[in-house]
Amino acid sequence: MIVTAIGAGIAVLTGIGAGIGIGIATSKASEAISRQPEASGDINKALLLGCALAEATAIYGFVVAILIILFLK
Repeated sequence: MIVTAIGAGIAVLTGIGAGIGIGIATSKASEAISRQPEASGDINKALLLGCALAEATAIYGFVVAILIILFLK
């Protein structure tokens, strides 16, 4: 039972990496928009795609944690 909790906790740690990645990407996009306001549309598209992919890794970690809790009793 304790091993299950530890495994689920480790699986959820993917959210930390996703949060850091999204934060860095957002800061760089804001900086790029401030330097070239005319390119804001292209920058926003790339930012949203990158954020979606980074968030997907956090969701995968959450799903793995749920599966560990439900099926390793």
